[in-house]
Amino acid sequence: MKKITILIFTFIIVSATFGQKYVTKNGHIKFYSETPVETIEAHNRQVNSALDIATGDFVFKVLIKSFEFEKALMQEHFNENYLESDKFPDATFTGKITNLNSIDFAKDGKYEAEVEGFLKIHGETKKVNEKGTFEVSVGKIFGKAVFMVHIADYKVKIPNTVINNIAEDVEVTVDIGLEPVKK
Repeated sequence: MKKITILIFTFIIVSATFGQKYVTKNGHIKFYSETPVETIEAHNRQVNSALDIATGDFVFKVLIKSFEFEKALMQEHFNENYLESDKFPDATFTGKITNLNSIDFAKDGKYEAEVEGFLKIHGETKKVNEKGTFEVSVGKIFGKAVFMVHIADYKVKIPNTVINNIAEDVEVTVDIGLEPVKK
């Protein structure tokens, strides 16, 4: 948790003279995998994120061990065998809103967003381009996105004995509420 706080704090300090910053420490990320054999779903409500509305810079950091599963055995296998969370404790995204000019963060409303950056999972970093929405409401910013992650891209190895239980592409849902940083 200390590393997460340092990342967010550094982001705010480095860009303190530019624009207004919005942050959260309790965003929500869900992943979902469905096969004919098994459905796997996990939730993480300890997602840290920061957004600079002047530059469009956007960062996320999530502790892998904070994903919660319905079945304890799934959670254990996820952390020990697949994501190796002791070796790779977090996942990060560092990027930018590429259509920043079409989003009016000063006006309440819902805006389509395009985000480009680098997603790091399991020690592997890949460039990603995704779409989502930002909704501005009463001084807060709510971000939502749903996208697919191809697990082989991040060198997550699935044993042959359970290969049919886990989808090759996992649906990831991001839902965050960002509040302005108090000066």
